[in-house]
Amino acid sequence: MPSIYLDNAATSFPKPPAVAEAMLRYMQENGASVNRGVYASAQEAGMTALLLREELCRLFRHGDPAHCVLTSGNTMGLNMVLRGWLRPGDHCLVSAMEHNAVMRPLQALAENGVTFDRVPCDGQGRMDPEDLRRLIRPNTRLVLIAHGSNVGGGVQDAAAVGKICRAYGIPFVLDAAQTAGHWEIDFDGWGLSALSAPGHKGLMGPSGIGVLLLAPEFARGLTPIVTGGTGSASDLEVQPMYMPDRFESGTPNLPGIYGLEAAAAFILRTGVPVLQAHETDMTGRLLDRLREIPYIRIAGPRERYSRVGVVSVDFQEADNAEAAFRLEKAYGILTRCGLHCAPAAHRTLGTFPQGTVRLSPGWFTTAAEVDAAAAAIAEIACGKGFRKNS
Repeated sequence: MPSIYLDNAATSFPKPPAVAEAMLRYMQENGASVNRGVYASAQEAGMTALLLREELCRLFRHGDPAHCVLTSGNTMGLNMVLRGWLRPGDHCLVSAMEHNAVMRPLQALAENGVTFDRVPCDGQGRMDPEDLRRLIRPNTRLVLIAHGSNVGGGVQDAAAVGKICRAYGIPFVLDAAQTAGHWEIDFDGWGLSALSAPGHKGLMGPSGIGVLLLAPEFARGLTPIVTGGTGSASDLEVQPMYMPDRFESGTPNLPGIYGLEAAAAFILRTGVPVLQAHETDMTGRLLDRLREIPYIRIAGPRERYSRVGVVSVDFQEADNAEAAFRLEKAYGILTRCGLHCAPAAHRTLGTFPQGTVRLSPGWFTTAAEVDAAAAAIAEIACGKGFRKNS
């Protein structure tokens, strides 16, 4: 039985063929590190890393490749911002839809005197930027929001939030885990201080690598949470101040850099609007078919626009975990069930503690796969002998 992969919100699959090809070529033909040699293969590795920074800056409309920091992933990027910026007595604002990659560091910081408030969101997971304005305090030092929800798919108005933050002089950080590669993002135009994104989701690269874009002024005030060898300024036992070395200690993930560079090049060639249009079509097709099915509830926005390709289904008369298990075993459909590391989002959407079955189409998803998934959900939701009350 062939598989239908609908878990792109967790990690995109399959990847563009060039991604694996680039990683294999590095492993078989290069093998050198960056800033650790002057021989040809090391220089090629360094140029590939520079090319990746330039491509990511073009993709996100950021003006300075030196302030494009390569991380081990989105969780690391968000920790670098939260732990490197906030101090005891500081106040932070987040939305009510945040992932644990934000909330767990914040809760840890709260034990040492950092405070935070959650900007409320409506039943579809969307925030009114004016509610954020009302929660700003004199000691508010950071605003951090998830651009797109990994549970309901709703997208926040980042441009409006950025305008408010600029008016109050508060740094604005965007968690682009679910929108990078899916939506056009304007770092400079939106007034962002930082943007963090993983390489393995919408950017269609490998896991274990991510990007943290920083505004120069914000970078100057950000304390590195990891220090060590950078291959530069080796005569000093203190961390270099110049970028990006200040935030890139240790040997970098070169296979990941080569893979992500190939993925970024693919996205730039294809065009984010083209990628978004396909995802919107597949998501809309799925939503249209799910609306016809009884005994399920769709959590989050019901329209196909102003959202990412994340569709959460709550089976009303069946156990969600059992439904997800049956989707795989009987139909070959791969989804993700549970709370998706975002309990706050599920509370907002009314799906806590049961969670949802999440389906997330991607660039390689076909209309036939969407139709097959909807048909399988209909059979499970309505099937005799499976519903809770049957």
